[in-house]
Amino acid sequence: MLLERIYDEDLAQAGYFIGCQAKGEALVVDARRDIAPYLELAAANGMRIVAVTETHIHADYLSGTRELAAATGATAYVSGEGGEDWQYGFEAERLYDGTTVKLGNITVQAVHTPGHTPEHLSFLITDGAFTDQPGYMLSGDFVFSGDLGRPDLLDEAAGGVNTRFAGAKQLFTSLRDKFLTLPDHIQVHPGHGSGSACGKALGAIPSTTVGYERLFAWWAPYLAANDEEGFVNELLSGQPDAHAYFGRMKRQNRQGPAVLGERGELPELENSAVAEDLAADRITFVDSRSNREVHEGTVAGSLNIPAGGKFATYGAWAYDPETDSRPLVLLASDKDAARTMWDHLIRVGIDNVAGFTPSLEGLPMATPKLLAPAELEGFDAALVLDVRNKTEHADGHIPGSSQLSAARVLWHTDELPAEGTIVAYCQSGVRNSVAASALRRAGYDVVELDGSYAGWEAWKTTQDTVTAN
Repeated sequence: MLLERIYDEDLAQAGYFIGCQAKGEALVVDARRDIAPYLELAAANGMRIVAVTETHIHADYLSGTRELAAATGATAYVSGEGGEDWQYGFEAERLYDGTTVKLGNITVQAVHTPGHTPEHLSFLITDGAFTDQPGYMLSGDFVFSGDLGRPDLLDEAAGGVNTRFAGAKQLFTSLRDKFLTLPDHIQVHPGHGSGSACGKALGAIPSTTVGYERLFAWWAPYLAANDEEGFVNELLSGQPDAHAYFGRMKRQNRQGPAVLGERGELPELENSAVAEDLAADRITFVDSRSNREVHEGTVAGSLNIPAGGKFATYGAWAYDPETDSRPLVLLASDKDAARTMWDHLIRVGIDNVAGFTPSLEGLPMATPKLLAPAELEGFDAALVLDVRNKTEHADGHIPGSSQLSAARVLWHTDELPAEGTIVAYCQSGVRNSVAASALRRAGYDVVELDGSYAGWEAWKTTQDTVTAN
C-alpha cells in the first residue's frame, strides 16, 4: 500500500493519495483544484486514479474532487450523511457510515463523524496484504494532532444560528462512540496542520495515533469523565476569527466547484495596455511584493497580496470574486512565478486572472500613507482599527482601537466609519498592508501605522522608560 500526504503550506491543508501497488489503483482524499501533484504522483508510481472523495463540505478551500475526477475519469464519492440540508448538489456516488471502497487489497471504509460539520466522514484504511483490521484513519477536520475541528464555523462563516452548540455535542459523541472505540495503534492523518483556522490549537506534527490522543489531547480528560458540558465550554472558548471567504467556499463546494480543465499559460501583458485598463477600471492589479517595498510606491488602487507562503489566504482576504468581476493582473517576475500565484488563487476560487507583468514601468503610481507611532495620539482618526485576530486583540492592543480581523474586514465595512481617516495596524504590518490595500480599493481613506503593533509597543516602552527616568 502507498499512503502519501500532499500538503499545502499556504492553507495548512492536507490531501491524501492511497494506492494499491499490486493492482495499480489509487484513491485521492481531499484534493485541491490545482491537481498536478496527484497526477504526477500517480504517474511516478505507475498507478491510475480510479476514485476521488472528500471528508466534508470544506470551508477553507475550494475542493478539487470534481476537477480531478473530470481529468482522470475517476468515480467521485461524497458524503450522503448529515440530513437534507447537507446534501451535495452535484452528481457523485454517496457514501454513508460503513460504506466501503475497494482498491485491490485495500479497503477504505467511511465513518460518519459529525461535529465539525453534520455530514463529515472519516476514512478507516485496511491494508489487506497484511491484515483484515484497519491500521489508519484519515480524520479530515474531525481529529487533528492535539486538537479538534471547530464546530462554530457554520455560525461564523456560513450563516448558521447557534449551530455551534449542537456541533460541539456531536463532536463529543463522535469521539466517544467512534474515535475512542478504535485500537490505540491506529495512525491518524488529519486534514490540517498548524496555521489552519479550522481549529484553535492545531499541532505541527503531521500525524498522531488514537492512543496518543486518548492520553494527551486537551479533550481527553473530559471524555474520560464523560463531562460533555465541560468539553463543550472548553471547545468553544478562544476560537480564532473565521475568514469571511469561508462562506463562499461552503456554498461553492456544496453546489460543486466549476471544472477548469486544462489551463494554458498566463500571457505577459504590455504595460501600456495595462495602464489603459487601469485608467478605465477594467482590471484589478495585484502588487505581489512585500509591504516594505509597496510602502515605497505601488500601482494606484492595487491590492497588496505578497507572493510566498500565504498567497491564497491573503488573496481571499483582499479580493471577492462575487463582488468584483474585474480580472486580476499579477506582478510576477516570469510566467512560472505567475503560474504559481494562479495555482494558489484557484484553491480559493479566484479563477479570473488576465495575465501578468514583470514591471511597474509606465503604470500609474501612488505611495500608501504611513503614520509613525509617535504621531498617533495627536492624529484625528475616525477609527483606529486593529486587523489582528480577536485573541491577539484581547492579549493587548492600542487603547481605543476597535478589532476587525483582516480576514473579515472587506465583508464588514458596515462596521467602519463612512467618512474620515482610518488608522490601521496588525502585529508587524504584513496583514495590515493586505487589508489596507483592499479598503483603499473599496474607497476608504486608510493610513497604516508604521511598524504596526510591534512598532507601537517598542515606542511605548521607550516613552515609559524616558518618563520613569
